[in-house]
Amino acid sequence: QVKLVESGGGLVQPGESLRLSCAASGSIFNIVVMGWFRQAPGKQRELVASITGRGTTNYAGSVKGRFTVSGDNAKNTMYLQMNNLKPEDTAVYYCNLVGDGQNNWGQGTQVTVSS
Repeated sequence: QVKLVESGGGLVQPGESLRLSCAASGSIFNIVVMGWFRQAPGKQRELVASITGRGTTNYAGSVKGRFTVSGDNAKNTMYLQMNNLKPEDTAVYYCNLVGDGQNNWGQGTQVTVSS
């Protein structure tokens, strides 16, 4: 069983930055893809960014150029560097890991962008 723990969320002003972390623990043999999703109140959960086991990244159009996803295989940790944050980025951010026939989710971390 894989456990994912997100951290790094908080309250920031527009234009500021945050870095989210997702630490994975447990038996992980073959990671297909890890991703960051977010869900704002009253909206569906949406993909923000993803990174495959080979390092290929993908971004939602709304965050491209502002967010960067990366991974540290030695630490089993994925990061999301978020720059130039906007109020519309406010949401609960979830970490997701697909691999070994499993689809795992973290508990989420709140990101609030407000002046």
